[in-house]
Amino acid sequence: MRTRPVIGLTLDAEEPGGYSKLPWYALRQNYFSAVAEAGGLPIALPHDPERAAEYLHLIDGLLVTGGAFDVDPALYGDASQHETVSLKPGRTEFELAITRAALKADKAVLGICGGEQLLAVAFGGTLIQHIPDAVPNALPHEQPNPRTEPGHAVAITPGTRLAAIVGEGPMHVNSAHHQAVATPGPGAVVNAVAPDGVIEGLEHPGHRFALGVQWHPEYKVDRQDLTILRAFVEAARG
Repeated sequence: MRTRPVIGLTLDAEEPGGYSKLPWYALRQNYFSAVAEAGGLPIALPHDPERAAEYLHLIDGLLVTGGAFDVDPALYGDASQHETVSLKPGRTEFELAITRAALKADKAVLGICGGEQLLAVAFGGTLIQHIPDAVPNALPHEQPNPRTEPGHAVAITPGTRLAAIVGEGPMHVNSAHHQAVATPGPGAVVNAVAPDGVIEGLEHPGHRFALGVQWHPEYKVDRQDLTILRAFVEAARG
């Protein structure tokens, strides 16, 4: 009998070179170890959109991870593309397919960093393509200090699911993104904001657990980061 909810984690994809002369998948170990510490049984999900429904049947919760790439602006209705935008179409196609299927099945979904942005797109929202060009006096959201340290604070929106999980005081988080959510999508709400006004989290109250954060709680920089992962795993338990 299974005692831990199975959490599927999306992988990053790399072109030949470095680890292998063939295309390869990758994901930091701390994603898996943090999910395990939070009470889940983590498994990796390769990029196969046609089998998204089969993968979804195997898991209790979906964690959409981050990565050094962007969602295609065409997917949220933007005909332009900023020069800094970098795409991984195969990964995005799979992540959108399994995220939409998970939301339809009302399974728990957590989006981290780029995964939060993809979740916004799945909700019907839009993205800022490059923060320095769109937000006056923006903070350095690609922080110069190590990711194991906080880059800035975020204010938690009172009355949200995130506030119920971590409390309403500020969190001190790491920051590794040049894009951000512009609009969260119909029915979705913003649950965290940086001091410069950049959206740092969102959620959709119409689902069992559909929540995204722009930072990386798997690093456990803030004392409440693991609390977010535990709440997600508990929601996946059903």
